[in-house]
Amino acid sequence: MTRIQCAALLFDLDGVLINSTPAVARVWRQWAIEHGFNPEEVVARAHGRPSLTTVREYLPNADHDAENREVERREIEDLEGVIPLPGALDLLASLPADRWTIVTSCTRPLAEVRIRAAGLPLPKKMITSNDITHGKPHPEPYLKGAALLGFPPTECIVFEDVPAGVCAGKAADAKVIAFTTTVSESALREAGADWILKNCADVRLLESSGDLKLVLSDGL
Repeated sequence: MTRIQCAALLFDLDGVLINSTPAVARVWRQWAIEHGFNPEEVVARAHGRPSLTTVREYLPNADHDAENREVERREIEDLEGVIPLPGALDLLASLPADRWTIVTSCTRPLAEVRIRAAGLPLPKKMITSNDITHGKPHPEPYLKGAALLGFPPTECIVFEDVPAGVCAGKAADAKVIAFTTTVSESALREAGADWILKNCADVRLLESSGDLKLVLSDGL
């Protein structure tokens, strides 16, 4: 068992707190087919980044905002299989409300729909793609997430599941716990994750007076 402490926790949403992978894959696969792109490649590149970034990369001359609104509409409508990942509900319920937030590449409407669909508590404040200029792997999302809670990023721990998110957390000077829910352990390690676990069930809060004290199961 590993014991660590920090001031606050910054959670990615998809692949960390909820399983939305099937829904994401369905929407982006259909979008790729409609536009004549390789579905597997598009799905892989779409994970963990703002949808607008993917749209711009594949359709540089399109109406990006219109395309992005259509992707968002489809993702909001497709909630089949959107459920909390193991340990997510218990971990969030154990934390003081002012010491954690969500930092996601989803738009705010999509994030709120998925959070409610999975039965997770909605944080008082959170960072979505609507709040940033530069998406992951840029550090801006996690810098803003830490500022939102009033702590320096060096005193925060980021929870991620893809290399882009791990890189964003590390670039913000935060420590990163990565889960093997979406990509391989080796990809997360190469991205610079400080600890690699299976999911939130491997994390337990020991104490919340002063710093948050956590215990991590050495599952990997």
